[in-house]
Amino acid sequence: MGCPKKDCCTHNPENDVIAFPGTDGHDTPWKFYNHLIGHIPEDLIVRDFCLGTHWSYVEADCGMGISYTCKGGARRRYTLDLRGLPLRTVAELAKSWCFEEATLGVAALNAYYAQPALLDPLGATYDEPVELPDGTLRKMDAFELMRPRVEAAGRERGEGGTHVTVVGHFPHVDRIQEYAQLTVLERNCTQPLDTPDPACEYVLPSTDFAFITGVTIINKTAPRLLDLTKQATTVFVGPSVVMSPFLFDWGVEMLAGSIVADPEKARFAVKNGAGQFFGEALQMTCINRPSH
Repeated sequence: MGCPKKDCCTHNPENDVIAFPGTDGHDTPWKFYNHLIGHIPEDLIVRDFCLGTHWSYVEADCGMGISYTCKGGARRRYTLDLRGLPLRTVAELAKSWCFEEATLGVAALNAYYAQPALLDPLGATYDEPVELPDGTLRKMDAFELMRPRVEAAGRERGEGGTHVTVVGHFPHVDRIQEYAQLTVLERNCTQPLDTPDPACEYVLPSTDFAFITGVTIINKTAPRLLDLTKQATTVFVGPSVVMSPFLFDWGVEMLAGSIVADPEKARFAVKNGAGQFFGEALQMTCINRPSH
């Protein structure tokens, strides 16, 4: 897919403190990352960060960003103190094949993009409660928000219904089986529903609705998954989702991520490996692709 602003994908010499040579090409999947990084203002500075056991954060002048802590990949190269570095420089870590480093890079991206000041003009909604069929009440849930569309598509299609593919095993994902054919793609299969994620090449081109975890931005599978879901209605889900409207240019219909509502509680939960994270530290938020 063409990058609408080529200048944001060029090498920034000020970022040489954290650099990934060979990732500047416009006609490679790196353009996905270069565009997101390139739109971060140059004058924002990182003030604090933590690579936590379960979740991580980067805090900058513009706010705090969160990411799921993804482990594995290549060996870690960048162990320097990130405090005092430009946020755009730290965001370069999103391109690392060390997934711990990439975790911090995505948290840095979220420190910029997950700001109400940027999301409100895009029509963002926050923490709308949704009552689920069993009577429990959960915060805004992307699967339930999309359920009317999935069910309507199923009625229109008739026999066989709609096919929903979820990349990542989310809590309560089995509910989707009540109203659609479901495939769950998971890297570490632990549940009967799970199918190994290399099946994406076989499943996604023919799926009707795709829900993709934001962790795929960390492990670099996101650009390919978006290529495979060109014919599907695609939703990015989870706190690691980068809340940038640029993803709409890649065919994404909805971004269901989060903002940090209480930095102090988020800081405690990340460093302590416990604490009330969802609903208090984080506030779920959602933006939709504008209709044309």
